[in-house]
Amino acid sequence: MEHVVIIGNGISGVTLARHVRKLSDKRITIISSETEYFFSRTALMYVFMGHMPFENTQPYEKGFWKKNRIELVKGLVKKVKSVSKELLLSDGSTIAYDKLVLATGSKSNKFGWSGQDLDGVMGMYHKQDLENLEKYAVNCKRAVIVGGGLIGVEMAEMLRSRDIEVTFLVREKSFWNSVLPDGESQLINRHIKEHHVDLRLGTNLKEIVSDENGRVKTVIIQETEEEIPCQVVGLTAGVSPNIDFLKGSEIEIGRGIKVNRYLETSVKDIYAIGDCAEQREAIDQRRPIEAVWYTGRMMGETLAQTICGNPTEYKPGHWFNSAKFFDIEYQTYGWVWSQPKENESRFYWEHADGKICIHISYDKDTKEFIGINTFGIRMRHEFFDSVLNNKETVDYVMEHLKDANFDPEFYKTYEDEIVARFNQENGTNLSAKKKSWTRIFTKN
Repeated sequence: MEHVVIIGNGISGVTLARHVRKLSDKRITIISSETEYFFSRTALMYVFMGHMPFENTQPYEKGFWKKNRIELVKGLVKKVKSVSKELLLSDGSTIAYDKLVLATGSKSNKFGWSGQDLDGVMGMYHKQDLENLEKYAVNCKRAVIVGGGLIGVEMAEMLRSRDIEVTFLVREKSFWNSVLPDGESQLINRHIKEHHVDLRLGTNLKEIVSDENGRVKTVIIQETEEEIPCQVVGLTAGVSPNIDFLKGSEIEIGRGIKVNRYLETSVKDIYAIGDCAEQREAIDQRRPIEAVWYTGRMMGETLAQTICGNPTEYKPGHWFNSAKFFDIEYQTYGWVWSQPKENESRFYWEHADGKICIHISYDKDTKEFIGINTFGIRMRHEFFDSVLNNKETVDYVMEHLKDANFDPEFYKTYEDEIVARFNQENGTNLSAKKKSWTRIFTKN
């Protein structure tokens, strides 16, 4: 019986295992050094905030794995021996495989700061990070977060939920402005500060200083030499593929593990999926590495087909993502770059309260819809997927915004106001049609 071994029990590896089991009777083994059972990584913050126990982050009951004949091994892989098709674990044991899938995820970036490995310094990506934060937050009066991405905001929210003072060091001049246009970035700047976070823009970390016991005592700011007392430092300046154990192996690596469209590595019968996989050639306008939950899930589903005898290319479709900045929800569909490209026009609407906005990008000649950012308004994925597939115009999107809206029934809606502003700026006479509750998402 063919043996499929998966290193990593995150969303990519577990999705693959589930779909291989649906399609075949192959032997399946998942190896993880992080946890015994799969858990929802995005829920770690809610455990710390007291919204749920860690056990509730596990989507499957413990009996699920035995019932579906998926073997779980708690261990750390130290070396891949591709010639003999076996794995060497840290305890000296070995596991043989017929097909190997690398789904090892990411690790928090460290950039060589002095003191970056002190007690009280951590990322917020693994269960072990949560355990460290629980330990060091007990007597913490102030924390410093380094890095302005989504994980940094989550960590700030976690700490503020326990009334811990937070200083947030962001090297960019405005929050996440490498991704967000100025309007949205400024909106989030304000929102972070409203939650009593000491947001320091255009600020870099120079050094983390130790006390006499090897614990964090202060951090030093590069630009001003200011020393900030703190007991916890969160390193949230992005993540990078967890591939150190592959250095020197036959498997080709760059920033991640190099794969083709079938998610095959340079070595036969070895594949890579999820955060650790790097496309040799980027797909459409996507980055070669995407540390995103939904792409990891899609890679797992796709590779299961290939491993079970139906070679299938990875085709992630149109870009989308979602996140939350404290209590403002964010979604993006298609492409809205931080700076518009030469062929693009933009439409930006922001509510007077400064917490709700949409930003639409479209072709300035053909008016074809290119993408949308939404903050504080939930939109339907299927609507924008259809709009992008059908190459609809921005006018079409405006007229059907009520069909796109996915907010609950009694939420206040803003489509009439949005369309009126669009008309005013563009000299059009569009109207937001009454919500039909019928599917307009495919053309006849």
